[in-house]
Amino acid sequence: MNKEGGLFKNEDALDTEWLPKNLPYREQQHQQIANCIKPLLQSRNGRNCIISGAPGIGKTAAVKLVLKELEEHPDVNAPDIEILYVNCWQKNTTYKIFIELCEQLGYKFVQNKNTEDLFKIIQNIVNKKAAVFAFDEIDKVEDADFLYHIFTEVYKKTLLLITNHPQWYFTVDERIRSRLLPEKIDFKAYTPQEITGILKQRCEYAFSYDAWDANAFNMIVDKTAATGDLRLGLHLLREAGMAAEEQNTRKITIAHSQAALSKLTDFTIKPEESLSPDAKTILALVKAQSGKMGDLYKLYQDQGGAGTYKTFQRRVEELNAGGFIEAKKVIGGKDGTTTLLSGKNKSLDEY
Repeated sequence: MNKEGGLFKNEDALDTEWLPKNLPYREQQHQQIANCIKPLLQSRNGRNCIISGAPGIGKTAAVKLVLKELEEHPDVNAPDIEILYVNCWQKNTTYKIFIELCEQLGYKFVQNKNTEDLFKIIQNIVNKKAAVFAFDEIDKVEDADFLYHIFTEVYKKTLLLITNHPQWYFTVDERIRSRLLPEKIDFKAYTPQEITGILKQRCEYAFSYDAWDANAFNMIVDKTAATGDLRLGLHLLREAGMAAEEQNTRKITIAHSQAALSKLTDFTIKPEESLSPDAKTILALVKAQSGKMGDLYKLYQDQGGAGTYKTFQRRVEELNAGGFIEAKKVIGGKDGTTTLLSGKNKSLDEY
């Protein structure tokens, strides 16, 4: 909470993990996700869905809000439902995912147990009830065997698969795809008007009344709309507020928004430490020597990189989406269509 007369009322409302009571402009997707879970409330098997769209447009928030509602307002006449959420950015193997699920289910004695042992524990617990399994950033997994186990051996469940890259699903083993048959829920980019509305709502939660100069707020909106990523907007609102707070002013002005924007070169969605070892190797390579993707892949191989070109491309997409590097597709020219990669400290226009 804010001090008397302070700018911030509830700074937590600017956190990407903070959930408002409702998600503006995502009511349709919210209902679609809820509909996939609804059969579980009737003691039937639920439906599976793959939830896709660009980073920072509400996919994870929509899923978490549905799960929160299910947890906080259970139907007393419905069967008991386990609610399980795993972010696959770090829990990226079947073994790690099963360890995480066991811990969420309250089973702590996982030492010296292999993958099959762990799944038997999960199976025994959830088959006495029903379960919603939400796997965020599903495209980061190194293997998808856990999906096969869950689908074939858990009786009543809904699987929610969240990804920035819907094409990931077509790389999954056919035996899994032929069973999952998920519905597809698309999250389209927010319009500039929607971004304005969402950031205005967050300001009402986060800041004292009339804390923002209109032009300063519009500067943040314009930058956010250019990227389409609400996480960036929330970051900028906080930074501008902190800049104003440091000066002991009661109004966030254009100068404070400019100060926030000047720090954008340091902004990434995830900390670098959370990257996989392979992604860290590629990031270091791009930072050291920007250039064409094909040329950098050869350097990656020369330095001992073991991934295929397709895997290299996927890692590049992840780094670009996370704000670690810039990728610019150039169409035409002597090399045809080329993708140029650059670290954030260099401009792609130099190449």
